[in-house]
Amino acid sequence: MSNAPQVRRTDKLMSEAGVAELLAGGYCGRLATVGADGWPYACPLLYVWLDGEIWVHNARAQGHLRSNIDHAAKVCFEIDEAGEVFPYGRFDCDTSIAYRSVVAFGRIRIVDDPARKAAFFDALMAKYFPPASGRPKGFYPRLGDTTVYAIAVERMTGKETALPAPDKRWPAADFTRSPDVKG
Repeated sequence: MSNAPQVRRTDKLMSEAGVAELLAGGYCGRLATVGADGWPYACPLLYVWLDGEIWVHNARAQGHLRSNIDHAAKVCFEIDEAGEVFPYGRFDCDTSIAYRSVVAFGRIRIVDDPARKAAFFDALMAKYFPPASGRPKGFYPRLGDTTVYAIAVERMTGKETALPAPDKRWPAADFTRSPDVKG
């Protein structure tokens, strides 16, 4: 992906450790695909970061997502975590938000191996459901009714804005950025 655009706000780049932490613990991601008609489609999905790849699942039935994946394996996956909105200057437009986000580009494939599909669901249940549920573990009678996908990541970036300390926010500090405004 040598022609890929570079991150414009390099001051917001997240460390590799921060990217790994957000990927491991993020709640929901959005998978973006492109269909044969050229239209983009984004679908919110629960996911697991497993073996260095992003894993998701959906129904086996052919729908919008599957049609797009069959058309083109190139995808984009995004997760984010919003924080507190805060003012940094005197005007409403001088407001920001603390956040963390990861955007990954890669190629998606269907995982057909039942053992790998079960491993995905084991990881999914471990991430999203308390382990002491009293239900049998590793039993997935509808495994054949689902499609599991793995995204081999080719490029990934993380960005973040930390919540400034109260003394670095307006009105304690004035970082007004509005153009043509004189103190």
